[in-house]
Amino acid sequence: MSKTRQAVEAANARYRKQFGEKSRLTMPPVRRFAILTCMDARLDPAKFAGLSEGDAHVIRNAGGRASDDAIRSLVISYKLLGTREWFVVHHTDCGMATFDNPTMGELVSRGHQPAHHDGVAWHCEDDGHGSEEGRFIPWLTFSDAAEAVLEDVKRIRQHPMVPADIAIYGYLYHCESGELAPIPTAMAAGRARA
Repeated sequence: MSKTRQAVEAANARYRKQFGEKSRLTMPPVRRFAILTCMDARLDPAKFAGLSEGDAHVIRNAGGRASDDAIRSLVISYKLLGTREWFVVHHTDCGMATFDNPTMGELVSRGHQPAHHDGVAWHCEDDGHGSEEGRFIPWLTFSDAAEAVLEDVKRIRQHPMVPADIAIYGYLYHCESGELAPIPTAMAAGRARA
């Protein structure tokens, strides 16, 4: 068994001992909002948004992008579980700004081995197990994080399954300070309408 797996299982055993009344939490989030954010390990939505278990839905993916699956989750969050406000949170120093679709397609075509960044570009060895499938996936990369927040808020706001009266907020989390800074253009684009 790996050390990582052992550590996770030990942590879960400690958690279970103090689980207490958490079994009584309801399926709908108590604070009736959802956060779409990046999977980056430096972001802890519970801490930067003051969440406890049961408070809100947190949807995470690479870049915190408004992908089809993220929108599917947000619509379920609203339609079945009653959320009324959604936060789109991207962050500074995001890895999604370090490559583009052709780069990722090339890396996947070269093999299964992890790529490495030399400070300028991504590289990986050709291990003979690559696939051309990576060239056909929209990786949802971006070069400007604030502009990507605006793009995602607009995509969600304009989606035909999203009600006009859902408020959608756009923020940029600063990894250097922990600040959650509103993006004014995204806030305007996501404004709820009656």
